Amino acid sequence: MGFRERVPLAPKTTIGLGGPARYYASAASEAELRDALSTARTQDLPVQILGGGSNTVFPDAGYPGLVLRVALRGVAFERDAGGVLATAKAGEDWDAFVVHCLQDGLQGVECLSGIPGSVGATPIQNVGAYGQEVSQTIVRVRAIDRTTLEDVVFEGAQCGFAYRESRFKGEDAGRFVITEVTYRLQPGGRPTLQYPELAREAQARGVAQAPPGEALQRTREAVLALRRSKSMVYDPDDPNAHSVGSFFLNPVLDEAGYRTLRERLRLRFPEDPPKPPSFAAVGGRKVPAAWLIERAGFHRGLRRGGVGISQNHTLALVNVGGTTAQLLSLADEIVQGVEHAFGVHLQPEPVIVRA
Repeated sequence: MGFRERVPLAPKTTIGLGGPARYYASAASEAELRDALSTARTQDLPVQILGGGSNTVFPDAGYPGLVLRVALRGVAFERDAGGVLATAKAGEDWDAFVVHCLQDGLQGVECLSGIPGSVGATPIQNVGAYGQEVSQTIVRVRAIDRTTLEDVVFEGAQCGFAYRESRFKGEDAGRFVITEVTYRLQPGGRPTLQYPELAREAQARGVAQAPPGEALQRTREAVLALRRSKSMVYDPDDPNAHSVGSFFLNPVLDEAGYRTLRERLRLRFPEDPPKPPSFAAVGGRKVPAAWLIERAGFHRGLRRGGVGISQNHTLALVNVGGTTAQLLSLADEIVQGVEHAFGVHLQPEPVIVRA
């Protein structure tokens, strides 16, 4: 397939940063994916896979190889003994897929409304929000092995899911190109309202009193309202939405790490040390990164040149006419500041592409 040359990458991402790709291609079928991967291998080109562009930061110099967009489309539904199997091609828009499922009265993804990006990215990050993760519903992931160009299938239990983690982001990072994801959803199921903030918003909208299908729609409306209040629904006209969403993962601390955090807080705030909020997690306690960032002295609306922290969400680093170098410098400043203050090391959530 033909490659386009010197294609600007900034317009293909929600944060709007990055220089041009040496080569760019969009694959609408598995045959085109294999053809592009094979051609790139023949020409000894590095390949960066791109989905919806909502979780990717490209360097200012651009990308020296092939940026390959996965544009496979199609959605199918099939009933089985455990519910409904909803299968979507990797290039499908995630939120459009959620809308389709909710219109059919299918429960399992309602709390993930409004998340930008493509279906194929959801298993990689184990996308989650407001008490739901895709690992709870994914039963199968199809992919192309980039080393052999063969089709491979992973059952949900083989994906190595953890908090914002999977085998596709961990030990097998870069090896597979996801082509299709199957989720098991529940017809007529009640919405998941475990997250306190969402539960309060849902209560105000009468979700508990609504019949199942309407309850799912009202839950979506509640989720979208919360996300919009934080500029976490992509809107090109909202300067606080020019981001990759949450830039940092919430750290999971073991008991020793949590004690260290409490001790550092007592030293930093001797008169009235705050108690850090925490939630049970595999391996210890999950502490909100936004809470740590704010108490380390980084406030909403902070600016460093052409980048900064969103005015509506501490975890969102925004582009207001800056560069990738400025963004990564600010991110590093925040990481060092939180580590110096509390002994906690923050990890970035987006894919940061190196030149």
